[in-house]
Amino acid sequence: QVQLVESGGGLVQPGGSLRLSCLASRSIFGSYGMAWYRQAPGNQRELVASISSGGSRNYADSVKGRFTISRDNAANTAFLQMNRVTSEDTAVYYCKVRLSSSEVWGPGTLVTVSS
Repeated sequence: QVQLVESGGGLVQPGGSLRLSCLASRSIFGSYGMAWYRQAPGNQRELVASISSGGSRNYADSVKGRFTISRDNAANTAFLQMNRVTSEDTAVYYCKVRLSSSEVWGPGTLVTVSS
């Protein structure tokens, strides 16, 4: 079973940038789509961005133009570049991969946007 681990979260000032990483325990991102989700306190988990195995990208309206999803298949790593962050981007961010018959989630990484 594949495992995912997010990293790169932390405290960032409004207007700043942060890059999240999602490391997979084996090579999967070239074969399966993956996505970034987030969950703010008191809110439901929501989709932030996704990238298909073929490279098609989709973004939530709230992050379009500010966030970029990408991946490095050779490094078994996916990324979420976050620019011009606001306090509304404060959340725990999770990466997820949809395999043939299951979904795998990472444990999450906390992003706090505050001055």
